[in-house]
Formats: sequence, C-alpha cells, structure tokens
Amino acid sequence: MPPTTPEPPVPPSRPRLRYRTVVAWAAACALALLLIGLAGQWAARREANFQADSIRRAMEVHVLGLRDAAGKYSYLPFTAGLHPLVLAALDHPGDAAAKQRANLYIEGVNRRAGSDALYLIDMQGLTLAASNWATPQSFVGQSYANRPYFIDARAGRNGLFYGVGQTTGEPGLFISTPVRGEDGEVRGVVTVKVSLRQLQEAWTFSRDPILLTDARGIVFLSSVPSWLYQSTRPLSVAELDSMRRDQQYGMRAGFPAVPWKVEREEAAHRYLVRTDIGGRPRQFLAVDERLPDLGWTLTVMADHSEVAVARERAWMLGLLCAVVLLLAGLYWQLRERRFAEQRNARRDLELRVRERTHELDEAHAFRKAMEDSLLVGMRARDLEGRIIYVNLAFCEMTGYSADELLGRLPPYPYWHPDDVTQHWRQYDAMMSGQPARAGFESRLRHRDGHEVITMVYTAALIDADGRHSGWMSSVVDITEQKRAELRQRQNDEQLQHAQRLASLGEMASTLAHELNQPLMALSNFASAAKAFAEQGNQQLLVSSLDETMVQAQRSAEIVRRIRGFVRQRTVGTEDCSVAALAGNALALLQGEIRMRQARAALRVPPDLPEVRGDRVLLEQVLLNLLSNSLQAMQAVPPEQRLVEIEAALQDGRMHIRVADRGPGIDAAVADQVFAPFFTTKAGGLGLGLNICRTIVEAHRGRLFFADRPGGGTVFTLELEISSP
Repeated sequence: MPPTTPEPPVPPSRPRLRYRTVVAWAAACALALLLIGLAGQWAARREANFQADSIRRAMEVHVLGLRDAAGKYSYLPFTAGLHPLVLAALDHPGDAAAKQRANLYIEGVNRRAGSDALYLIDMQGLTLAASNWATPQSFVGQSYANRPYFIDARAGRNGLFYGVGQTTGEPGLFISTPVRGEDGEVRGVVTVKVSLRQLQEAWTFSRDPILLTDARGIVFLSSVPSWLYQSTRPLSVAELDSMRRDQQYGMRAGFPAVPWKVEREEAAHRYLVRTDIGGRPRQFLAVDERLPDLGWTLTVMADHSEVAVARERAWMLGLLCAVVLLLAGLYWQLRERRFAEQRNARRDLELRVRERTHELDEAHAFRKAMEDSLLVGMRARDLEGRIIYVNLAFCEMTGYSADELLGRLPPYPYWHPDDVTQHWRQYDAMMSGQPARAGFESRLRHRDGHEVITMVYTAALIDADGRHSGWMSSVVDITEQKRAELRQRQNDEQLQHAQRLASLGEMASTLAHELNQPLMALSNFASAAKAFAEQGNQQLLVSSLDETMVQAQRSAEIVRRIRGFVRQRTVGTEDCSVAALAGNALALLQGEIRMRQARAALRVPPDLPEVRGDRVLLEQVLLNLLSNSLQAMQAVPPEQRLVEIEAALQDGRMHIRVADRGPGIDAAVADQVFAPFFTTKAGGLGLGLNICRTIVEAHRGRLFFADRPGGGTVFTLELEISSP
C-alpha cells in the first residue's frame, strides 16, 4: 500500500475559542475577587491591631492618672497619725477639749492638703475627730466599724477602699493607716477620703467609653453614666451579702448586668463589645488592664466601625486595581481587533478612557480623604523652603488653614516667638541637607496662643524622575506626653523629699545630741572667756575665744548638712566624688553610730574616678543603706557592730558596697525587699529601698543585694562614671 499523507490539524472553531476566553476571564475574576476579599480581611486585622495599640497608649495615660489620684494622698493618714494632738485624742476619748484640738488640727491638715475629708477613728470604729466637724454632715460620732478600710487598719495594715460614703452618700477613695503608740500597738485609725470626681468629669469628654471596675466586676467609674453600678459578671450571694454589710455602694440591693454582648477574638487581651448608647447600636474594641495594687480593672474602648471602614477601603482599592487590569485587558483585545472593527473600537476605547479617568479622579479624591484622616501632621517644602503641601492634621495642630500656609516662606506664622533662633537653626540644617534623622523636638504656637510641643521627622522629597525636589516632614503632637512626664517627675520628687524627711525624723534624737555637745562647749568656753577677761589674762582669753569659734563652726556644719539633705530641690547632675558622698552620709550618721555602739569602716581608694549624678539624691541612697545596716545589727553584740563601705571600679562602672554583720535577709521575703510599702521595721513606711532603687535607675544604674559570707547583707550600688 502506498504511504498515506497525514492530515493537517483542524483549527479550533470560533465558538470553542470564545468558550476558552470566557473560562479564562471567569477564572481571573474569581482570583481577583478572592485576593480582594483577603486584602479586606488583612486591612481589617491591621486596623484592629492599630486600634489595640492606640488603646494601650491611651491606657498608659489613664493608668498614670489613676495611680496619681490613688497615691497623691497616701502619705496623709500616716503623717497625721504621728501628731501629738491626734494621739492625745485617742488617749483621752472622753476629753472634749482634746478632741476639739484634734478637730482643729485635722481640719487644717485637710485644708492644706486639698483632700475631701480626714478623720480619726477609735478601735471600736467610732469617729473621734474629723476635718468636717463643723458641717451638718460631720463624721464625728459616726461608726464605721463595718467598713473594710477600718478593719484592715485596725489589724495593722494599710487600707484602700472605694465606695459610697455612709454619711454623705458621695463616692470616694478611702485610704487608711493604723495609728500606733510608742509600744507599737495599734491605738486607732486615721482615714483620708479622696474624691475621683475630676477623673470622672474628664472621662465624660472622651469620644469612646472608659470604665473602671472593682474586684467583683462592678462598674464604679464610667464615661457612660448609665453603666454605673452595673456588673460585668454574675455576683454570688456571698458577694452581695458582703457589699450590703460593708455598704460599699450604699443601700443598693442588686447590680444588673451591663447591656453588653461580648465576642472574644483570637487575641486574649482584647474583645468586641456590642451595646446601645443613646439609643444607637454601637460596636467597640475593648482592652482590659488590671491594676493589682488597687484591686481594679481599667477598660478602654475604641469605635470598631473604623475596622469595617478599613475593610471597605481595601475592597475599593482592590476593585479599582481590578478595574484597571480589566481595562488593560479589554484595551489589548480591542487593539488586536482594531483592523476589523476600527471605528467601533475607537468609540469603545474613548468610552473606556473616560470611565478610567473618572475612576482615577475618584481614586485621587479617596487618597486625599485618607491623608486628611491621618493624626500625624504632614508638611512639604520645596528647595527654597516654601510650603507646598499641608494636611488637615497639621492645620488643626497650628490653627492655620491650608490657604494661609501654602506658599509661605520662613519665618512661618506658627513658629514660637521664644524659640525663633532654634527654629532657624533647624531650618538651616534641613536646607543644608543635614536634617536630624532621629527627629527633633520643636515647640509651636497655635493660632489661639497655646503652646504645642511636637516631634518632627524630616526626609528628602524625591520626584518621579528621581530628583531632589524638597523636604517632607512628619509632625507628631507630644504635648500630652510631655505633661504626663512632668507630672511623673514632680511625683517622684515629692516622694523622695518625703523619704528624706522620714530619714531625718529617725535621726532626730541623735542629731539633737550632736548639736548639744558643741552648744554646751560654746557655753563653757564663753563663761571661761568672761572670767579671763575680768582677770586680764589675755592669752587664755584669746584661746577660749578660738575654741568658741571652732565649736560654732562645728554646729554650723551640722546644721548645713541637715539643711542640704532636707531641701527638696537639688542642684542637678554633677561630677561627684565617691569619698565625699560616703563621707557626708557618715557625717550625718555619726550620732546614731555612737548611740548604737557601732563602728564604720570606709575603704575608698584615692584614685577612683568620679561618678555622674545628683549629689543630694545619691547621698540619700547611701544614708538609707547605712541606716538600714545599723538597725539590722541591733541584736548582735556591740563589738561585732561594724558597717563597711567599699568602692571599686569594675567593668568600667563604679561599684559601692555597704555591708553589715546583721542576721541577713530571709529568703522568704527577698523578692519583696524593693516593693513599695513593704517593711520589717515597726512603724516603717516601706518606701526607703523602693525610692533608692528608683533614684539609682534614674541614674542609669542598678541596686541589688546578696548575703555576706559569715553573716549579714551586702547592698551594691552600681553607677556610671564621669566621662574623662
């Protein structure tokens, strides 16, 4: 058979090609929709994470305010309980004159401190004296034996309790401290009542809900008034009985559940809350922060609708991209068929171009809306320093509209008049091509006159051709952050000053003895000088007067050291000699060292470098450590009472060690040594070592302790040395 010739392949028919095209387009659309959906979910999660971070930053400010409100008056009951008039009222409860003197003293202390009420309670819970003794709602004669803060203080513990007042019906924070006699026994209770009204009023201006719950989950502070005294969890019968007995929230018999529907997310630290506020359904992202030292839980919420908006924006952007890609594909198909359908293709192309232009206009409007929604101010300047762009956040930050700022050259109207030189220096650095990479702090003046503290980050502005065309700056408002830092520094200074006063109180008797010796010597030498003057003995007269001057200088030096230690404001950071720091601390404690029949050994090499820090604060740390060492050796034989101070340079840092030969620190309480209000001394504040560690850490150092070989404890103070 002759060989057969193979037949050429048959090209696919037009319907089959059309079918394949439709399938390909359908698959591409399905993939695009899937990607758009995933992008929307990613944007929603990203916005939720951003909201959670924003809530946590806001929560730090609220927590600081709560701790400031709770700790501002914590010292007041203790200091008031030390006054002789208060002790006299407890010793003579039937003496009306003694109680009236206590009333007047407590009223004056309360007025100067600015607290709501301050009052004295005997061991049976009956109020003996109060700051409001002369008012119709006086606490005098009222019984508070059922209140937990009284029960805690009567048992020897500091009390902290928030509730509605039994007498006034006004809520507040009650802080109590036991009053102890000379034998250390509890003789009564001093309580201060602090109102949190200012905090509650500040919260009412918050856009989103903020609330505070107690250990039982009951809302007692809230920016939403209708949520007050409602519970976030079911309450047991025992808890209800306890609150009725304590009258924590007055005579309320029940606490309804808050009108929430909670949805927990994968992240355990946040959850969704659905509720109605003002008759309108709302959805919030909520984050809780426990305050274990106060027994409260702070909850801050943010509007969760922004998450849905972010998802919709992602969908819109995805759809826009898909439309652009679709237009490109259609354009390619039209181009392939332009010879066959040139006239129709041109008409369709023009139509598509108009649609695309419209969509791009919408995209531009959408981008501008996104820029205006930023909380960070944006400002662009050209190479001549002329402002060419500002966003809405920057306009709100300065108080000037975009029309007033665009085209302006320096000096700009929002420059602070007191910082014009600094503004020009920063401007010149930018124009020279050397802007601060890490950003710089700048003070602006709002159009209405108030100051705005900002952090400015500047980077080069590069155009589409890769040329340097100007500068873009991001401006962040840090005014509230600076105010919070200032309040924290002021609180630390007050606490350090209170500890110095407490340390001085412990040394009062020995300091009196120290001053008594030179004063007695002054009297004796003055008498001798008078006698020698009457006898005409010139040589002995001059000698007596010289000795009188020496003793007067000695007394002045003791007083100078006391005044230098007590003063609240210090000279600030300086180069300090380790030997001088230790020597001044030992000089202040010489009387106590002799009284306790102890000895001190100072071993500081003369060639040690100086340390950088606040001299008064570092002396306060050494004084506290030395005083603790002397008290720790009270039970050991006098010949073994030796406190040693050594200093050495180790790994480029200064190590100052204070060692005693006492019984050491029990391992069971070692973890609590630096905790606030923890003390093993009768009548101690429990703040000394905590303040010491705060001071040392502020100097970028460390404070730690270890057991001393052979018995005792060694505290080590590690500090930075001064730069050569």
